[in-house]
Amino acid sequence: MKKATKVFYITFALVILTVLFGVVAPDIFEEATGNIRTFINTAFGWYYLVIMAVLLLLVFVIIVSPYGKIRLGKDRDRPEFSTITWMAMLFSAGMGIGLVFYGASEPLSHFASQPATAEAGTDAAFKESLQRTYYHWGIHVWAMYGIIALSLAFFQFRKGEPALISSTLKPIFGDRMNGPLGTLVDILAVFATVFGVATSLGFGAAQINGGISYLFGVPQTEWMQLVIIGVVTLLFIISAWSGLNKGIKYLSNTNMVLAIALLILVLVMGPTILILNMYTETFGAYVQNLISLSTQAAPLNAENRSWLDGWTIFYWAWWISWAPFVSMFIARVSKGRTIREFLIGVVLVPTIFGSLWFAAFGVTAVDIQKSGIDLTALPIDQTLFGMFNEMPGGMLLSILAILLVSTFFITSADSATFVLGMQSTNGSLLPSNQIKILWGVAQSLVAAILLWVGGLDAVQNTIIIAALPFSFVMILMVVALFKALNAELAAIKVKK
Repeated sequence: MKKATKVFYITFALVILTVLFGVVAPDIFEEATGNIRTFINTAFGWYYLVIMAVLLLLVFVIIVSPYGKIRLGKDRDRPEFSTITWMAMLFSAGMGIGLVFYGASEPLSHFASQPATAEAGTDAAFKESLQRTYYHWGIHVWAMYGIIALSLAFFQFRKGEPALISSTLKPIFGDRMNGPLGTLVDILAVFATVFGVATSLGFGAAQINGGISYLFGVPQTEWMQLVIIGVVTLLFIISAWSGLNKGIKYLSNTNMVLAIALLILVLVMGPTILILNMYTETFGAYVQNLISLSTQAAPLNAENRSWLDGWTIFYWAWWISWAPFVSMFIARVSKGRTIREFLIGVVLVPTIFGSLWFAAFGVTAVDIQKSGIDLTALPIDQTLFGMFNEMPGGMLLSILAILLVSTFFITSADSATFVLGMQSTNGSLLPSNQIKILWGVAQSLVAAILLWVGGLDAVQNTIIIAALPFSFVMILMVVALFKALNAELAAIKVKK
């Protein structure tokens, strides 16, 4: 604890107070956070849409500009991890549990239950369901992660600054970032990270419980989910103790092997030709419609607007709340790469893989739904297993999916404890095990307690609330990054 800064103590206290509020007065907590969320959706929904679209545009500008040649580190530095391991690590941290949790259920929901604009159950809804899912999990998300991670990596490895969000704002605010203003920025980042990750841990516990309940009749209760969280917490603490080059590295590679194996099995055992045809057409339509999707705010249609608030705006806020954690982790494992190589790897590769994943799982689920088997009647955390039940080798697929959720669960929590440790120890690249374990236990307790009191909705509300102030920090980070990149190019020209 000798290295812990005031960021650790203040944020830890804020997290405890927030959780206590949720436990002591869950109804009031949910109502209060719900009212704030509704206000933010109404007043700032357009803002979330604009900021994500602008960040995507800026990423493409950087890739094709002279900035792309600058190396994240000294000119002689080279990557610490192989390209395959690097991509596995960033992908595991960036999406993790959500891919498995929503792989079948989100496209199915957009097709059969909650279509965005088309009529439910139609071919138009089928195609739209995939496009909207690609949109929520695709290039916008990774562009946001990429540019924030770029800012962190540039200042950390090129300029020798501490690995802190506040350090990236020094081109604007100077040494004031070493005082209370910088502390406030880092507290916002840590708070958003804790609740963003806690939501994913809650989803993961619910889906593991849903899977073993569907397969083996194990009760689906809060107690069982608490046991799952406890077991996984022990496992990721062991991983965190072993360090970045062992635990997270090996688990990330395992994740990718399991994910690719499951994807191939679904492609082969599902409606293969339909999947490939639908992926080709809908991914092309998604790319063609990027601008219209990015700016669709539905100002004159209350029903469509409600859909956007519940899906797109929530996703954008959720991803922003994950930005400090995912971006800092991506930055930490990306030393030595050029900016162009970094952004192409972070933005394009996961987008293509993720969209193929959703096409395979989504098309298979919709095809089963259209055959007369109502998968929407199942709880959302059992949709995937209901789909597997209708496929050859369903038991094998289900067991593989449970293993994958579990390893994603461990990796996400492990990566988050590593990043939270960095942020609360003045940017240490090797935070103490004591700090990491305290944050790991805290994350699990937040997820467990709020699941126990039925407060996952309140956690989602808290994410949207926490994401709003951090989004302003993101804007400042991008402004500071371009200011620093221009100065760097000028210095390079002088050297030549």
